[in-house]
Amino acid sequence: MIELVRSVRLRQPRLGARKLHHLLKQPLQQANASLGRDALLDVLREAHMLVQPRRAYHKTTDSHHRFRRHPNLLKQGPNQVRPTGSEQVWVADITYLPTDQGFVYLSLVTDAWSRKIVGLTHPDLNSLESIGRQTHMVRLRAGL
Repeated sequence: MIELVRSVRLRQPRLGARKLHHLLKQPLQQANASLGRDALLDVLREAHMLVQPRRAYHKTTDSHHRFRRHPNLLKQGPNQVRPTGSEQVWVADITYLPTDQGFVYLSLVTDAWSRKIVGLTHPDLNSLESIGRQTHMVRLRAGL
C-alpha cells in the first residue's frame, strides 16, 4: 500500500488521503484487496505520510498574548448598541492584502448600519499612529 501511495505522490506530492483513496480503489480491487478511507488514513498516519493542509490565508489575530483584550462594547448585555440608522456606530478593522512585493495593510472604517466605507488608509506599517490619522480623517469628513 505504501508503495502505491509513493508512486502516486511522485506525480502529485500534495495529494490528500481522500483523493488517494479514490485513485487507489481500482488497483486495490485488481489485487483483491480493500481498504477504506479511514484505514488508509491510519496507514498514512503510521507511515508519517499525511499531507499538512496549506493555509489559504495568513493568521493576523493573536488572542493569546500578554496584553489586555478589550471587550466588544457593542454586544455587551442590557446596554447593547443596535444602530437604527447610518452615522450612529462606526467599526474599524485592519486586514492585509497580498501584492507582488509582499503584503500591504488596509485599514477600514465602516458604518455599522449601512456598511458603507467611511474611511480607509493603506499604511506602510500596522501602527496605531496610522489608525489614529485615519480616524481623524474620518471625523473631519463627517464634520465631527
